[in-house]
Amino acid sequence: MQRHAIVLAAGKGTRMKSKKYKVLHEVAGKSMIEHVVDNVKQSGVENLVTIVGHGAESVKETLGDVSLYSFQEEQLGTAHAVKTASEHLSDKQGTTLVVCGDTPLITTGTLKSLVEHHEKNQAEATVLSATTTNPFGYGRIVRDENGRLVKIVEQKDATEIEQQINEISSGIFAFDNKVLFEKLELVKNDNVQNEYYLPDVLTLILEEQGNVGIYCTDDFDEIMGVNDRVMLSEAEKAYRKRINACHMRNGVTLIDPATTYIGADVEIAADVIIEPGVKLAGRSIIGEDTVVGHNTEIINSKIGANVTIKQSVINEAVIDDHATIGPFAQLRPGADLGKNVKVGNFVEVKKSIVKAGAKLPHLSYIGDAEIGERTNVGCGSITVNYDGKNKFKTIIGNDSFIGCNTNLVAPVTLGDRSFIAAGSTITDNVPQDSLALARARQTTKEGYLKQ
Repeated sequence: MQRHAIVLAAGKGTRMKSKKYKVLHEVAGKSMIEHVVDNVKQSGVENLVTIVGHGAESVKETLGDVSLYSFQEEQLGTAHAVKTASEHLSDKQGTTLVVCGDTPLITTGTLKSLVEHHEKNQAEATVLSATTTNPFGYGRIVRDENGRLVKIVEQKDATEIEQQINEISSGIFAFDNKVLFEKLELVKNDNVQNEYYLPDVLTLILEEQGNVGIYCTDDFDEIMGVNDRVMLSEAEKAYRKRINACHMRNGVTLIDPATTYIGADVEIAADVIIEPGVKLAGRSIIGEDTVVGHNTEIINSKIGANVTIKQSVINEAVIDDHATIGPFAQLRPGADLGKNVKVGNFVEVKKSIVKAGAKLPHLSYIGDAEIGERTNVGCGSITVNYDGKNKFKTIIGNDSFIGCNTNLVAPVTLGDRSFIAAGSTITDNVPQDSLALARARQTTKEGYLKQ
């Protein structure tokens, strides 16, 4: 059976009080719409249509070609939004999921279960529900004495008795696609909001004694909608708790999960230890037996096995096995560190290859450079890579020693086993097995201060 999906993402989200389009606000480092679309796609749909309105171009730019799009020019309600997808889906057969773009916690597993329940029971429509102690703001699921759905009533249209119901509609549905688009033509807007409600499709089906099912999830967090910054923070907290629990069950030690922030796309191997205050974001990968020290930030970087990182910032960098980083190091985009490399305190590395066994112990800037194997760069050394207009490269061979407070003015190449005297400013290439000195001769004036 064919499966399709419609993601509702046309609302501006005025309660967010933001210039940013609501569904582009992030949860765990990833926009809400990306969370939803990724999980919908993974549930096995063939055709995905995203309904856009306010901020349409921003949403399209974020999602790219993973979705088809339909534009809802006026925000006239959820049924009206779904109806705009008719240009892509009205002639299709099979099951169609309808999912809200502001429900970032929905999982692929629940969406699959909803569709399977819907198809197994040969329903014309199935609503995903959940129970909560605070149902305010949600549509209520009204059942008859046999537990069958009578209707879904919105908060503003509910009676006092109906407002006491704690089973709520998630706003997520599975429909027989043909029935869905037939009934959408009949939906009216005679309600408090003067909007065309998607749940009214279910009412129309029930009026004809059609088969409408309910699939109840036991995890209310999954259907949490985000309408303002408070709800965004609640979704963030719930998502991070889920992510952290998943990693811990897979063999990662989080010393303090409450202060550990791990992005949705981060991969962490077993026996990694993560200390308090760590942030792992983007598509970072952390190898086994690595220790990530407290207050470290790692973004879009690949970290090998048995690496030790102390209080450092690492962004778009690669670190091979058994390296030690920090404390207080910064690895910027393009930093590529080999096995057993040491980068010490207050060292900054940018767009440079640092080969196996090399050491940058402290207080150095290495930019646009290639550092050879087992080379030692002394304290306070700098690759002077920028002349005000262009950047140039520094190349240092294997087994070299760079004395403290050395300036290497690029473009410059130092051969293998070069030895650079402390305090030198090197502007010319140095052959292998050579000593280079480039500093003023010392002058001492005895008794100068007695004058």
